[in-house]
Amino acid sequence: MAAETATNQNNTSRSIVIIGVLFFIFGFVTWLNSVLIPFLKTASQLNNFESYLVAFASYISYFVMAIPSAWVLKRTGFKNGMSLGLVVMAVGALIFIPAAMSRTYAMFLFGLFVQGTGLALLQSAANPYITILGPIESAAKRISIMGICNKVAGALAPIIFGAILLKNMDAIEARLEGMGAAAKAAELDELASLVITPYIIMAVILVGLSVLIYYSALPEIETDGEDETLAAANKSKTSVLQFPNLLLGTLAMFLYVGVEVIAGDTVISYARDGQDIATDVAKYFTTYTLIAMIVGYLIGTVTIPKYISQQKALQISGILGIILGLCAIFTDGYISVLCISLLGLANALVFPAIWPLALNGLGRFTKIGSSFLIMALAGGAILPLIYGYLADTFDPQSAYWIVIPSYLYIWFFAAKGHKIK
Repeated sequence: MAAETATNQNNTSRSIVIIGVLFFIFGFVTWLNSVLIPFLKTASQLNNFESYLVAFASYISYFVMAIPSAWVLKRTGFKNGMSLGLVVMAVGALIFIPAAMSRTYAMFLFGLFVQGTGLALLQSAANPYITILGPIESAAKRISIMGICNKVAGALAPIIFGAILLKNMDAIEARLEGMGAAAKAAELDELASLVITPYIIMAVILVGLSVLIYYSALPEIETDGEDETLAAANKSKTSVLQFPNLLLGTLAMFLYVGVEVIAGDTVISYARDGQDIATDVAKYFTTYTLIAMIVGYLIGTVTIPKYISQQKALQISGILGIILGLCAIFTDGYISVLCISLLGLANALVFPAIWPLALNGLGRFTKIGSSFLIMALAGGAILPLIYGYLADTFDPQSAYWIVIPSYLYIWFFAAKGHKIK
């Protein structure tokens, strides 16, 4: 019996390591947008609203592909579905090559959408997998560990790609202002070509990981089963729409991902355009956002559920988000920008807490319920686009008012919404 328990623990630990690698990939690819937004804004000569279509193209794929992803996973199983998702992401990375060669913004967006499609498949498998791979009471702790993997990668991505894509950007923009049309076009073509080599390398790595996952010992897990008590409670349920905690959690996830993407993807542009901070300094603020999230995740792994419950952590996160958002709006300079970066601390424990609270009690409806939460990641498409519109209409700082009601609702879900059955 002891030997069997030790074997199960080893299998669980090995599975957590494999899923941790996938979360690292999620983070690296997703948080590249913080660099791509200011880069493509210059390379393709865009306004704020147009530049935030980068986030839109990446995240709208979750809404479009979440339910198809659930269908794919039902056919392939979790492991093969994850492997397929990595291949799809590699295809999206390769689309950046013709996009850069022709400097076609729409093709860049299409490449991001394809990458997002692969991410939707991966997220549809990995999030419920790690949620169910152990007791529901400690799910937020396991997802916090995944979050550390995700955000370490997210912190590295802007540094690595920022050094390549945003190097001497202020000088390049100054040169562009004095150029004629032909010389300007040639300069912009050369700038756009900087993405080719990094994205070829990314595609190769993604295909390699796909092969490793395919041949790994990652076990399948059962998500459709119910114990007797849960089966009795769900006996009269015929639709996933009969679970208010899931529906309210889906809205919380939508708003959360929106404010998380705003905090990470707008802060470089806000520092440059809203607070006149040099690009060579501004390019690090997304990394600060991700470091703040890592600190939050570390706090979560230590405190949940030993000292505080996952719902209490979610309430604290909502309140902290409101405070930091208001500070960013009513202060200026580095303090204002750092308040946006510190939203990473408020955001860290929201994602890991929403999953178990929203999926609690779903039983055989877990897979389709997970698809709802994956669809809700489209908040990262919609809210940054609204932010970009508000930044063009008013100013980049006033546009941050959008985060206040979002954090208020997150607090509501933590305090009341998840209890509604």
